Amino acid sequence: MKKIIALSLALFLSHVAAQAAIAKSYTDVKKFLVNLNATYPNTTKLMDLALSDSGDTIKIVAIGNGPIHNMVVSTHHGNEYGSTEVAMAFAESLAKAPIEGQTVYVIPVLNISGYNARNRYESFAGDSQDPNRDYPGPCGTDGPFKLKSTHALANFIDQQNIVASATLHTYYPAVVYPWGISSHDLTTPYQSTFEQLVKDATVESKYQTGNSTEVIYAADGTYEDYAFWKHGIWSILFELGFTHTPSQSEVDTMVTVNVPGLRRLLQNAPTARAADHDFHGKCDGRMRSHDRHDE
Repeated sequence: MKKIIALSLALFLSHVAAQAAIAKSYTDVKKFLVNLNATYPNTTKLMDLALSDSGDTIKIVAIGNGPIHNMVVSTHHGNEYGSTEVAMAFAESLAKAPIEGQTVYVIPVLNISGYNARNRYESFAGDSQDPNRDYPGPCGTDGPFKLKSTHALANFIDQQNIVASATLHTYYPAVVYPWGISSHDLTTPYQSTFEQLVKDATVESKYQTGNSTEVIYAADGTYEDYAFWKHGIWSILFELGFTHTPSQSEVDTMVTVNVPGLRRLLQNAPTARAADHDFHGKCDGRMRSHDRHDE
């Protein structure tokens, strides 16, 4: 029995040590971006999105210089650090080989205070808010725009005419598309296009694909639905891996199976925004009880 307990403790401590090895602070993320720009000055450009409510600057790296502007945004939820690692790996892969004809903006961490604290929520004015419930939407929202981060991102995608975007989260191995709202009317006029995009994104990962509400759960006030509803942006949500606390080997797997899919998604996405992006259905407020802010 003592040997079993000792082995279990050793495995636990090994798992904790593996997590600690990748438990970066936002300072480390900024250093990564600076080094990336120094290594690939001809293909990357560092930009500031805005000051967050924590007083830190949300950093963006623009990769490539094509006329079509696309985006990858990670870490709306601060405890989902595996998504940050995938975003940084994707940025590095793009810096080495930009997508022809595109400028791709990558934000590795949107929720800085949450990331530093490994907390899902973002702090503001003595309170906290789930950033991915802080956007306007056709079926309501927790916000909108209580947070400087989400408001700044909403302005940025408008100003930069973002055409396609991918948001990275953990965990539920799935890649999904709008609508993800509290409604039973979930079909858009672009069902076949969205189905092809998520198919392209999951060649390596073999993740489940489909409509966000049907595959995961209804959640009002998310970036993904806002971007499509407001602007017609081809907005795809990645739920990466199988845990919020991946080990280094699990992070490595997430990178290996998702970076190629992210690239293929942006390469094959339409080159113009969707024309018909209004919500034409009815909302069902009772479905809000399905939302799980803590998962």
